[in-house]
Amino acid sequence: MKNQLENSGLAANSEAELLREKAEQAELQKQISIQRQGADCALTVLCRTFSEKLPEQVPALWTMCVDALRAFDPGVSGDNDDDLVNLGTDAIQCLQDFTNSLQTVETVLPSLHKNLILPISSQLEKLCSCLHHPSTAVRHMSARVLAALSLRDTPRVMHFVVDNVLPFLDAMDSLNRREGGTEAVANLVECLGLEALPYLVLLVIPVLGRMSDQAASVRLMATHCFASLVKLMPLEGGVPDPPTSQAWLLQRKETQRKFLDQLFNLSKLDNYEITVPVNAELRKYQQDGVNWLGFLNQYKLHGILCDDMGLGKTLQSICVLATDHRLRADKYEESEDPGCAPLPSIVICPPTLVGHWVYEVNKFVDESYLNPLMYAGPPAERVRLQKKVPHHNLIIASYDVVRNDVDFFSSIKWNYCILDEGHIIRNGKTKLAKATKQLPCNHRLILSGTPIQNNVLDLWSLFDFLMPGFLGTERQFQARYGRPILQSRDAKSSSREQEAGALAMEALHRQVLPFILRRLKEDVLQDLPPKIMQDYYCDLSPLQVQLYEDFAKSRAKRTVDETVTGGEDSKDKKVSSQGTAHIFQALQYLRKVCNHPALVLGPSHPRHKEILSSFSQGSSPNIHDIVHAPKLTALKQLLNDCGIGNGQVSSSGASQQPGQGVDAVPVVNQHRVLLFCQLKGMLDIVEKDLLKSRMPSVTYLRLDGTVPPGSRHDIVHRFNNDPSIDILLLTTHVGGLGLNLTGADTVIFVEHDWNPMKDLQAMDRAHRIGQKKVVNVYRLISRGTLEEKIMGLQKFKLAVANTVISQENSSMQTMGTDQLLDLFVLDQRGNPTSSRASSSGRDGKDGVGKKETVRSILDGLEELWDEGHGESSKVRQGGKSG
Repeated sequence: MKNQLENSGLAANSEAELLREKAEQAELQKQISIQRQGADCALTVLCRTFSEKLPEQVPALWTMCVDALRAFDPGVSGDNDDDLVNLGTDAIQCLQDFTNSLQTVETVLPSLHKNLILPISSQLEKLCSCLHHPSTAVRHMSARVLAALSLRDTPRVMHFVVDNVLPFLDAMDSLNRREGGTEAVANLVECLGLEALPYLVLLVIPVLGRMSDQAASVRLMATHCFASLVKLMPLEGGVPDPPTSQAWLLQRKETQRKFLDQLFNLSKLDNYEITVPVNAELRKYQQDGVNWLGFLNQYKLHGILCDDMGLGKTLQSICVLATDHRLRADKYEESEDPGCAPLPSIVICPPTLVGHWVYEVNKFVDESYLNPLMYAGPPAERVRLQKKVPHHNLIIASYDVVRNDVDFFSSIKWNYCILDEGHIIRNGKTKLAKATKQLPCNHRLILSGTPIQNNVLDLWSLFDFLMPGFLGTERQFQARYGRPILQSRDAKSSSREQEAGALAMEALHRQVLPFILRRLKEDVLQDLPPKIMQDYYCDLSPLQVQLYEDFAKSRAKRTVDETVTGGEDSKDKKVSSQGTAHIFQALQYLRKVCNHPALVLGPSHPRHKEILSSFSQGSSPNIHDIVHAPKLTALKQLLNDCGIGNGQVSSSGASQQPGQGVDAVPVVNQHRVLLFCQLKGMLDIVEKDLLKSRMPSVTYLRLDGTVPPGSRHDIVHRFNNDPSIDILLLTTHVGGLGLNLTGADTVIFVEHDWNPMKDLQAMDRAHRIGQKKVVNVYRLISRGTLEEKIMGLQKFKLAVANTVISQENSSMQTMGTDQLLDLFVLDQRGNPTSSRASSSGRDGKDGVGKKETVRSILDGLEELWDEGHGESSKVRQGGKSG
């Protein structure tokens, strides 16, 4: 006991000592800050008081400003601070004194009399030499002095910078020159602001070249600088040239102004010549897309091609990829310039699309131009493949594989790094996102039809891959854009919040717009058949109603209520991870109830025997009977309406009934179906309880997470090319990305994703280039349940995405406690006997509120809809039994 008290006393003393040290440090910092402000004020007053007589009246100050700069001899050569280690004490003190002098110059420059500026301007050559000094402090202060001087003598300084400092940015043999030059330009732009407009066009292109610099310090500084420049670019055209501008400067401006015109006006882009044979005829909008990608390539820019799903993003990127590899090879052959040496490229995509990418590349270009390697398989197989990588100029791998083998991939310098379905890295904190950002490459490109899945913060992570620092840090982005935009869309927001949100939205548009290209199907595909969406409502069976209402009385429901309302009433308004998990589990349970009672009413269910024994007379005691699952009844009717499974006519005109032998003539139906479920377990029920039991004549293939990635493309190819296969069963997680499934013209969703973008991606597997028929999309929805409310909440997230990407100021809403709890309540309304609903569906009206608790819960809800795992990995084909 005594030892415990002694230890406790020591701990308390240690903590008190630590707090005292922190308080002393804070006080010291405060004193230093006051001292610095006082010194700045004193120097400013001296300069204004003595005006042009300052050199005579305060010679010590003038000597520190001018004579020290004139007399300084850099003396040290080298490319980093390590070269300063061997300097003696006197030399180190000399550097410190010089740095202090530069700080003094920066402080007095704004207040110096105009006649005293020339003696400092005459030292531009000395400042320029200091920009590549081994000392980081000397480089930094020289850049700041140059920026401060530019405000007092703008034409002279800017002419000097264009002629002498900008070449530093291309000094690939000297990191110091690139760092010093980039920092100087960044400080100039920040200091001059609108005064930099006449010189803007001269600064942009050199800065762009450093946004892909191999040194992170240069890359981040250049990206931050470019972010400031891009905001000013729309204003550049209306500013006259300074009267003192020299002829060579005006000519260079005219040459480089073409870049600005093209950056903000796609119609002025040069036609990008595809120099390799491509086995496809590009549509006009696709050639425009290739022109844009070629423009990014020419100026070492990076961007997001977020054309609507099905418009050919893969083909457009392959055209630029193959052409750039060809051009690099030709240049290297002519000049043997190491900067043009051939480099491999990498495409990172979901595992479902790895085989698809290999197929597409081989389909469009000859392997002499692009020779793809499918980098997939277990660890031992991937180790073997690593030896083959040097013999291929295009590597195609999945996100998970790149994350697991990041050490190998980050050791290679890549030409292009293309992220297909790049919204996968929208959460910058994941290991997967961090791994992709470690890959060194010349060109970065993201392909995604839905770059914003949840909120504008998704956009930050994507640009953190493309151009780190361009949108600031994550915290800065959230403060500058995310929070004002979200608050302004709240129905209870004030007029000031609405104005702040509109300004933030406009600023974000202006900053990212040049690097996002988006075209919609309805704008560019006049010949694409329409897509018709219809909601198909079902009433719950008595058993489902009982399970739904039993939950409302359960301890689990009370836990949910306590979690939400308790977190809301607490001071910090935060819900623990355990509390959030309770909500997720509860929603998961109700979702399964809506689909099929067998998903929840297993032997482990506490009321399993009681409920089965209490079936009303006439009800089937078999839980897998279709009578207990109205969705299966509705699905059967839907398939029959499509001409599938209800007595069919073969391609030869012969009727084919269930039970015919395997040698019967294959049936070719008028319609073919993609059938999506979220859960693999629900897909099992559809296959076993409906297709095999009640529709044995229907032929189908299945594609879910149990199918090895290398085999998935074969299934897709088989379905598209064999019209006798009626249905492709898929999970949204596996089949919703990137696949071309134009062999189908009907899409049926048995379940729905919390994230509307995933459902949109899934339905557009069929509604894309190559589709000749009208695409009908049916969504099976259990009336009055969680599912119907999810469809309303989907509109909320769609509005967020459209606001940023499409620039539509559609309303965005958030959700309050009452609305979240309402998800768990079964609406009591009159249930019509028909399960059909109008094609317009129902508009859910979301409530609004400002509760961080509920908002954070909603943002994470899409985790609910992850696909289940298990079972064998073979592809099952249903159909006629022998």
